[in-house]
Amino acid sequence: MSLQAHIGELHAKHKALEAALAEAINHPASTDAEITELKRKKLRLKDEITRLEHQHAA
Repeated sequence: MSLQAHIGELHAKHKALEAALAEAINHPASTDAEITELKRKKLRLKDEITRLEHQHAA
């Protein structure tokens, strides 16, 4: 798999986490811990995407 394809997959996962987070925020049964974990996962993915994009640009 090329680096560009990998970055594309990470973007798709990030978007899916964003949707899951929005759903959790709007769902009254979601706990703060669940929402926090989704936010952490989303941030980790964003950091990895940024790192790979910078690596690819260099």
